[in-house]
Amino acid sequence: MSPLAIIFVTVFIDLIGFGIIIPLLPFYAESYGASALAIGLLGSVFSLMQFVFSPIWGRWSDRIGRRPIILMGLVGSAVSYLALAQAESLALIFLARVIGGIAGANVPTAQAYIADITTPENRAKGLGLVGVAFGLGFVFGPAIGGGLSHFGPEAPMYFAAALSIANFTAAWFFLPESRTGHGKAAEVGRIAALRRALARPQLVLLLSLYFIIMAAFSGFEATFALFSERRFGFTAATIGYLFAFIGVVLAVVQGLLVGRAVRLIGEHRVVPIAVAVIALGLGLVPLATSVPLLLVALGTLATGIGFNGPSLTSMVSRLSDPNDQGGILGVAQSLAALGRIVGPAWGGFLFDRYGMTIPYISSAAIMTVAFVVALVSLARHVPAEMAPVGARS
Repeated sequence: MSPLAIIFVTVFIDLIGFGIIIPLLPFYAESYGASALAIGLLGSVFSLMQFVFSPIWGRWSDRIGRRPIILMGLVGSAVSYLALAQAESLALIFLARVIGGIAGANVPTAQAYIADITTPENRAKGLGLVGVAFGLGFVFGPAIGGGLSHFGPEAPMYFAAALSIANFTAAWFFLPESRTGHGKAAEVGRIAALRRALARPQLVLLLSLYFIIMAAFSGFEATFALFSERRFGFTAATIGYLFAFIGVVLAVVQGLLVGRAVRLIGEHRVVPIAVAVIALGLGLVPLATSVPLLLVALGTLATGIGFNGPSLTSMVSRLSDPNDQGGILGVAQSLAALGRIVGPAWGGFLFDRYGMTIPYISSAAIMTVAFVVALVSLARHVPAEMAPVGARS
């Protein structure tokens, strides 16, 4: 089996565990008296840990290799799921999410692994495969979690922990290292990496998009279970199936379409189009008064996210020094995590204070502004290496 296939399986199994928890967590926290704001803060504290640790894990992966960081993340995920299952108060649920956020901060390491083993021309396609793993994780994870929830709220969490342990065991034996250590790269800290990014205006724009997009999407993610429960009367199992539908769309887009789109028109055009589609999907959610209309809104949103993720990450990777890709991608994920800190808290606040539709209207408006900025900026400044294959001389 090729390294690309192995990392795909590793991320896929890891995301199944993550997908199991996401649709169930709001109801689990609600059983301990959590408000919409508190539920949003659960997402924020998870992302705060990713904000802090993503660049750290990224830099250490540049120094000691990608494999040890990925393995540590899998162990940490298992511990976080076990802690969540054993929680007896809202405070302990928050502690479990802190552990999970630290463990889940190894996403840029997996992305750097892909960058190590792919050529620049095929990088978006390779990163798209990781996106497929994310999508499929959201297909199977919520469906499994919804089914297991009939046996009690802790059952899905124990299952997620078992998956992480099994994944660690398999990765230990089958996941090869993608690069040797690079001591010099380890000296590139968060501030130094940001200075390098600031020297390239395009990187500044791309890193800003990470923040904006993740703030909008995570606000949706944190409040959607409560929105669908109140408007449609959905249960945890039903919401799990809706997240599975989002995963199917993500998997199709990132597995079959994003690589072709990048080859035809380039990442610099795919990204603003994807941002516009995300804005449209978020704007359609509060207008959905029936299940078919809700599926249209969710499908639109998932399509935009599917095209955006690998294209945006590919652009950041290709504009970074190969020797500190882990660090730069860590900064990108750190800013995405910062967006996931702000988004759930802001969405929960708007939900509690102004009603269940306002978080989506607010996010759609922000994404519309991001689309205009991305369209103008990326169209004006396109490096030759970013041009579509057919457009290069």
